[in-house]
Amino acid sequence: MEYEAVIGLEVHVQLKTASKMFCGCATEFGAPPNTQVCPVCLGYPGVLPVMNEEAVRKTILTGLMIDSEISRFSKWDRKNYFYPDMPKNYQISQYDLPLCRGGAVEIKVEGGRTKKIGIIRAHLEEDVAKNSHFETTSGVDFNRAGVPLMEVVSAPHINSPDEAFAYLTALKEILISGVVSDCDMEKGQLRCDSNVSVRPVGQKAFGEKVEIKNMNTISGVRRALAYEIDRQIAALTRNEKIQQETRRWDDGTGKTFVMRTKEYAHDYRYFPEPDLMPVVMTDAMVGEIRKRLPELPETKRRRFVKQYGLPEYDAGLLVADGALAAYYEKAAAGVKNPKAISNWVMTVLLGNVSAAKKTIAECPISPEQLGELVSLVDGGQISGKMAKDVFAEMFATGKGAAVIVKEKGLAQISDAGAVEAFVDLAIAANPKSVSDFKAGNPAALNFLKGQVMKHSKGKANPQLVGEILTRKLQGS
Repeated sequence: MEYEAVIGLEVHVQLKTASKMFCGCATEFGAPPNTQVCPVCLGYPGVLPVMNEEAVRKTILTGLMIDSEISRFSKWDRKNYFYPDMPKNYQISQYDLPLCRGGAVEIKVEGGRTKKIGIIRAHLEEDVAKNSHFETTSGVDFNRAGVPLMEVVSAPHINSPDEAFAYLTALKEILISGVVSDCDMEKGQLRCDSNVSVRPVGQKAFGEKVEIKNMNTISGVRRALAYEIDRQIAALTRNEKIQQETRRWDDGTGKTFVMRTKEYAHDYRYFPEPDLMPVVMTDAMVGEIRKRLPELPETKRRRFVKQYGLPEYDAGLLVADGALAAYYEKAAAGVKNPKAISNWVMTVLLGNVSAAKKTIAECPISPEQLGELVSLVDGGQISGKMAKDVFAEMFATGKGAAVIVKEKGLAQISDAGAVEAFVDLAIAANPKSVSDFKAGNPAALNFLKGQVMKHSKGKANPQLVGEILTRKLQGS
């Protein structure tokens, strides 16, 4: 029997705010354990939460970016459970009245087609603490407790691990473009739980779903789903029943393992949070947030292709990183050949930045300096080979291309008379190569070009050398 997968993803996103969701503690990553805490986020008796308005705005901005319906009235709820990472023994979250409902994220699927993955809801809550397990002990770091956490819940519209990968990548790009979150999965800023089931192809009813946790990379989500789909199909083939449960993904073994029986909503005993007022949004307030809407990644990709004449591959790579896209646009401003800028960014700049363990924001070559370098090559002042040497000097010193060319005397010789003199020297010094060329040996021409460049100390314009050398050899 042929089966198909049905997948829904719950994406948890730490919002980029200076303070926590319900108190004034900092949210900076990497601080010593339990140094960014207070009675509120530690759940002391008698404390009262105060809502972080910027976190609400960023959640609504996300809703606008994915075409959600923005709730004019939403409320907070208590989600009750007992676990070491939750100091109050309940989490302030949203249940039946979230900030955002509906919407979609568009992805590209096999064959270049597009598919819309529906969104059920996007709601706001507080993050929990972080448990660390050592050889003989365990520790809890409450620095993360109370950090604003947005949950984006997709509809079960995803049908393969590759589609899940594409959805998470697209959603991450949208969130970064809106400065909603940095989405650094290594820092726990974006985490994903997957609900997956399988059913016979053609069957409308869903199979029994299994939740997978502990996936800390987008590629890890894809691998976990691939394994779990195969596991469920194999079990059904053996006439075994799939249990609704939560499983843990172990990236080292490449397998999922049972953690616990799946909870249902009523297990959490949701009830309205008595210490917080509902969130009431007016049209004017939503309108103000709408003014913060960025150019979305897919729109920017299409613009890069049209405005700069880039292939879709180039545009996709540049737009995937908001800082890189901004760098490219500044470098390409006023340059006659924006495709050359793309080539330099992707093949040279990124490699050097990565090797130096820097971010694009820390790159010692400014966008304007890269644009200047490309313009010097396009204008014939320096050759492509010289440009690589100039780039290395720019990266090491931060100096501009024109300054380095002048200091080192690297200006390319494009004067026809001067180049012709070097050509004449090469022809006179290498009569055998001249004879070989006339006898039909094309390799001889390349040798003579090399001799011209040697006489000019590498400064002669290669294109002009080729033109003059060919004309003289064919005419003599």
